Amino acid sequence: MDRNYKAILLTILSISVFVIAICELVRFSHRGGDGIFEAGRAGETYRGEIYPVQTITRTQRAAELPKTTMQFYETKYNFGSLPEDQVVKHAFRFKNTGMNPLYIAKTDVTCGCTVPTFPQDMIGPDAEGEITVEFNPSGKSGIQQKNIIVHSNALPEAVSISIEADVK
Repeated sequence: MDRNYKAILLTILSISVFVIAICELVRFSHRGGDGIFEAGRAGETYRGEIYPVQTITRTQRAAELPKTTMQFYETKYNFGSLPEDQVVKHAFRFKNTGMNPLYIAKTDVTCGCTVPTFPQDMIGPDAEGEITVEFNPSGKSGIQQKNIIVHSNALPEAVSISIEADVK
């Protein structure tokens, strides 16, 4: 009986180690990190992605593009006085004033109540675009000022635009 007990424990331990090893391998390929490991065939590298373009983020792409310049027609907008239940939007128009295509990588906001929408494609030289900012004042009161940081391949790489409202 003692021998069978040891054999059963050894089998359970071996299976557990095997399961943990498989789980770690699966987790490695989905973890994000650099996701690169050598495949079985000589010289072949597997990147853990179905589509290679997924490995390049918008920010990385913007950093690799030639620099350009952009200019906003306005960088601040005041909605004035508005009730707490009125969702408002404003479009900040801009122009690519440089010689290379403009690519907006991302926007950062100071509050979840502010949702910017920006062009996903390149904006050619001398072309215009807009960033639409939606503001939901629900749960807010008084003077509200929200900043939106726009990141792109323009110089400077980060530009601040803002909205303001007096929520009643």
